Amino acid sequence: MIKIKKLTWAALGATILAAGLIMPAAHAQSSDALLDKLVEKGIISVKEANELRDQADEGFLKAYQAKTGMPDWVTQLKLYGDVRGRVELFRFDNDLPGAAAPNKDRTRYRYRLRTGATIQMKDNFEAGFRFTSSEPTGSFGGDPISGNSTLQDNGSKKFLYVDLAYGKWTPINSGPWLLSGTIGKMENPFVVSDMVFDADYTPEGAAVQAGYAINANHSLKLNGGAFVLDEINQGAFASDDPYMLGAQLRYDAKWTPKLSTSLGLAWYTISHDNTLGNGAVPNIQVGNTRYAAATGNHAAGDLVNSYHPIVADIGVTYTFDKGPLYAGPFPIRLAGEVMHNPGADDDNNAWWGGIFLGKSGKKGTWELSWRYKRLEADAWYEEFVDSDFGAYYPSITSSAGLGSGYRSGTGIEGHVIKASYSLSDAFTVGITYFLTEMIDPTTGSVTIGSGPGARTHTSDESATHRIQIDALWKF
Repeated sequence: MIKIKKLTWAALGATILAAGLIMPAAHAQSSDALLDKLVEKGIISVKEANELRDQADEGFLKAYQAKTGMPDWVTQLKLYGDVRGRVELFRFDNDLPGAAAPNKDRTRYRYRLRTGATIQMKDNFEAGFRFTSSEPTGSFGGDPISGNSTLQDNGSKKFLYVDLAYGKWTPINSGPWLLSGTIGKMENPFVVSDMVFDADYTPEGAAVQAGYAINANHSLKLNGGAFVLDEINQGAFASDDPYMLGAQLRYDAKWTPKLSTSLGLAWYTISHDNTLGNGAVPNIQVGNTRYAAATGNHAAGDLVNSYHPIVADIGVTYTFDKGPLYAGPFPIRLAGEVMHNPGADDDNNAWWGGIFLGKSGKKGTWELSWRYKRLEADAWYEEFVDSDFGAYYPSITSSAGLGSGYRSGTGIEGHVIKASYSLSDAFTVGITYFLTEMIDPTTGSVTIGSGPGARTHTSDESATHRIQIDALWKF
């Protein structure tokens, strides 16, 4: 009888390599499963298994390069994406009548498509791109804070936009230190909530990320970014292009195998914010105080206040061995964030707090969360924040550049309740409920009838119920 322990390294490596070349799609999965089983039975060591993995990966890469013509300095190509379908319902407490009926209940159907690639290269270089669906915003391109497209217009063909296009270099990634730089249109380098940046916002400019691992359980990170908000070609403000600068320090700690915490402190500032009028960039949201008429060097619609807030966040996570109907260890997280903008005298604070049970994304996992958020009108620039967090405006000043109706942005507070479940690693269903209202409600009025019998109907009710039902496929 031949004992498996007599299997030579060369034969074992050839077997794994052949499996990878014959079945590229199953290469990593099948090779790893075989090596893990051999380690489990004590036939080879963990070190030997890792060396064999490297040999198999190198052989597979060389064969793939030969077949596709991929340059030899490219070490990995990853294709990825997701598709989300959404049913969305709006219900308004305001019953103010009107010719356009802006407060009628609404149901809409939407989708989001994202697909892209990440290319890893030798010497720690990386490039990436991603396309996304979105709604057009005049001559500006797609909506900067949403990838959703609404099903409408008799099956018309929809738009696809560049969502990411970046280059990255990580010159230091050894020992306790990490240093990387990115330029282009990128994922947001700052670890923040949607109170500061909508999750779909992909800034344009440059970013630097640095890290230091104090030990295996404690680490420090520093994130910095310089983002271009607009480029002014000609005119009186041609040299006053608006930028956003930011810096964030984070401390992540794992105190026990079950208890971990995170702390963050950040500062952001917008330069030349006087050039961010409603016509300068996509005017998607409302809330900031703007000039109602031309005043001095300011045109109607220009921002009255400056924005350079300080943002602090904290999170505490405790992970139980198991949870009800939950696959794997069960995390419970308490978290919150506060923001103060000294660039405005009033309505310049924001905060949220909440609890998160579980975390969906893997088969058999679920998530249930509740947050309360209060975002005052001039705590932060209205065009950065969550596009789903809005309320009904009975009336609105002309300087906002948008009329009455449901609007998202700043000057809003309310509850966000979310539940989701992953039927597989690739498919998750979820529902989110927003109960929101304006912090300082405006009052709208409509005159009904004419002559002696005319009457004026007024209302300042802004409460809104918004429900999103999602199905997400990722690949």
